[in-house]
Amino acid sequence: MQGKIIKGIGGFYYIHAEHQGIYECKAKGVFRNRKIKPLVGDNVEIDVIDEAEKKGNIRDILPRKNELIRPAVANIDQALVFFAAAQPEPNLGLLDRFLLQMEYRNIPTVIGFNKCDLTETDRIRELEEAYGRSGYPLIFVSVREEQGLENLKAMLAGKTTALAGPSGAGKSSLMNWLLPEAEMETGAVSEKIKRGRHTTRHSELFHLGEGTYLFDTPGFSSLYLADFTDETLKLYFREFSDFEGECRFTGCNHINEPDCGIKKALEDGKISRVRYEHYVQMYQELKEHRRY
Repeated sequence: MQGKIIKGIGGFYYIHAEHQGIYECKAKGVFRNRKIKPLVGDNVEIDVIDEAEKKGNIRDILPRKNELIRPAVANIDQALVFFAAAQPEPNLGLLDRFLLQMEYRNIPTVIGFNKCDLTETDRIRELEEAYGRSGYPLIFVSVREEQGLENLKAMLAGKTTALAGPSGAGKSSLMNWLLPEAEMETGAVSEKIKRGRHTTRHSELFHLGEGTYLFDTPGFSSLYLADFTDETLKLYFREFSDFEGECRFTGCNHINEPDCGIKKALEDGKISRVRYEHYVQMYQELKEHRRY
């Protein structure tokens, strides 16, 4: 039988098999010998040893499409980076670091702004202008007022999505809105391991419907720039690629060089000034780090 690991704790893995339910499984020693650790999100083959008690063993881990180290999760189709539009004001520098991490790992990303009922239309327009040109799908919602949530749900359908973002953005409220249809299944896991759904500090994967899963990922905190150098950073600002052919110098870093296609696009309003300023800040941070 095939299924997907939705949680791992204390040496037990909880496998969701579509239309079959959740099985509590142990991983065979062969994985330890091969130095492979099953991850939440892994697609696996299991041997059922007790159907009544829903117990089994993981026989094989199927090839991974991708994986993150922090949090340790696998097979993400997309990320939903969720920020408040107001209360608190969004830290857009942090948002760009999230986007950079996902771009580096080649994970498609949707930017969601919540609490749109608490801010002015002009502010929403500013956010749209800042990120609409970046090439990422944008969605504006209010979980409290239940505005825009059906559109967001449609973006999740049939995919495995990692939900990321800072505290105060309304991630828990969104989870509570999305989860009623999965309540019984997630409740079964919570009962087995005697932990509340939202008190856990482990990554957990929730089944929201046919082929649709959502990672609740508390560990999305490693937003330092260890994966980048001042020379490579520009490769992960996706909107730059449209204008790099217009730079006079090959290897242009788009900072102080003359005849820079990126800076020309910035002046023409084709690239977001907010995004460009964050690029310059991160470039200087990496350059400074290299000096020491």
